[in-house]
Amino acid sequence: MFGQVETVLVKGTASYVSSQNVYVKYASTDGISKGDTLFSQKENVLTPCLVVRDKSSTSCVCISLLTEKVVVGAEFYARVPKKEALQKQENEKKGDKSRPARDSVQPVATNPVVVTPESEDKLEPGFKQKIRGRVSAASYSNLIGAKETHRMRYAFTLQGNNLGNSRFSTDNYITFRHTVGEWQEVKDNFSDALKVYSLAVKYDLDKTSSISLGRKINQRISSMGAIDGLQVEKGLGNFMVGGILGSRPNHTDYGLDFGLLQAGAYVGHSTQKDAKSQQTTLAFIEQRNGGAVDRRFVYFQHSNNLLKDLSFFGSMEVDLYEKLNGEVKNNPSLTNMLLSLRHKLSKKASISLSYDNRKNIIYYESYKSYIDQLVDDETRQGLRFNINYRPMKFVTWGANASWRFQKSDMNLSKNLNSYLNFSRIPWIGASASITANFLQTNYLDSKMFGVRLTREIIPGKLNSDAYFRMVDYSYKNYEYTVKQKIAGLDVSVNLTRKLAFHVYYEGTFEKERDTFHRVNMKLIQRF
Repeated sequence: MFGQVETVLVKGTASYVSSQNVYVKYASTDGISKGDTLFSQKENVLTPCLVVRDKSSTSCVCISLLTEKVVVGAEFYARVPKKEALQKQENEKKGDKSRPARDSVQPVATNPVVVTPESEDKLEPGFKQKIRGRVSAASYSNLIGAKETHRMRYAFTLQGNNLGNSRFSTDNYITFRHTVGEWQEVKDNFSDALKVYSLAVKYDLDKTSSISLGRKINQRISSMGAIDGLQVEKGLGNFMVGGILGSRPNHTDYGLDFGLLQAGAYVGHSTQKDAKSQQTTLAFIEQRNGGAVDRRFVYFQHSNNLLKDLSFFGSMEVDLYEKLNGEVKNNPSLTNMLLSLRHKLSKKASISLSYDNRKNIIYYESYKSYIDQLVDDETRQGLRFNINYRPMKFVTWGANASWRFQKSDMNLSKNLNSYLNFSRIPWIGASASITANFLQTNYLDSKMFGVRLTREIIPGKLNSDAYFRMVDYSYKNYEYTVKQKIAGLDVSVNLTRKLAFHVYYEGTFEKERDTFHRVNMKLIQRF
């Protein structure tokens, strides 16, 4: 049945990743339907990665089939009927104004031979405006017995590239949140309610050189987080050089803090040839606190396709400054490191191995349940092994094991997680997943089993996601055991092409406690 329609692959990129969804941006989502599978491509081999849960005219909201987190900028391919891709290509040849923006789409035949459109360099100006954004209003309600809390969150995001076909671009992500009935807390600490995660303007000197001013994460040295101030980068063929000058956000409320000054410079090199690519960044950074040196360190990052089916990523920070009991030392000390290897065994199987000893992440906002946050905190660091296997077209199995260790065994953690995904169940027109997780730490043992079902009820309008989990965890020091049953339902409605409404409910049921209810509602307007 699936072989009756000839298709091509259309490329999109991950534009945003939340705790539950992955947003993939396309020039157009024509030909993509809810429930479709999106693939990654390497060495002309397609691997199922995402399932389309909802879509707009240019973006797909997806559920990940991967155990590892999707990164922003990752490329995913969708199969669309060939006639639609050819029509799009024909529009490009005619100079149609509705054709995709530069570098956002590349049809690829499934054999896979590249279907090359006319060169867009000749059809477009050097800098073309592209604007996308959204505003949202959401409520997060927690109810247990007679107690209830209601939090409100408003968000604004805007990415405006080459405004008015100029060299100026802007990037904004701002949120405001408060608890109903507790407005005095907002007055007492406004910076805790208003979070500016990104607010910057960029000027392109040319295609490879730019100047940025404001708050922005530099992808060349992304582990440093947001940088407040001036950032400059200059491209020199395969090399690039850059510098930063400014400050770090305040650690407690993420506000501006000019007492945390920092400055640094970096050099990078990147190459791309056929299917092989590599990128390297070396940076030197000095950070101060109240005028005194706080950190002075070297940052190194490298990614590389070592062999045909073997890829590597690594990053590390080496501190060069230490002041202990008034004595300054400049002995190198490794403080952060991440190493990752991924090997494609065949078209159906892949494995990966990673080691992570980076510092803990600070969450200024988190809406995860207690048990989900617990698993994240206890399994992020340490040694991790992962395997993925696709025994048949719409079935994927995977497992990962992690081990966090220290010489003293004071912070030991062992975790085993496995899943089985069905991206398409023809009898009910849905996708499903089954998961199991086992966690063991010095103070806690836990077991979790879950099942999730996703189904489009009204094509293009109404989508649902239901799940059920059984959780059993015990605290060793207190001989205290908790057994929970967790059920949830997520419904999304597309009111218009760019206006959507989401309702989410989760109930946590225990024998000796009142039921804990979580109800979230969100209204999103895209533009």
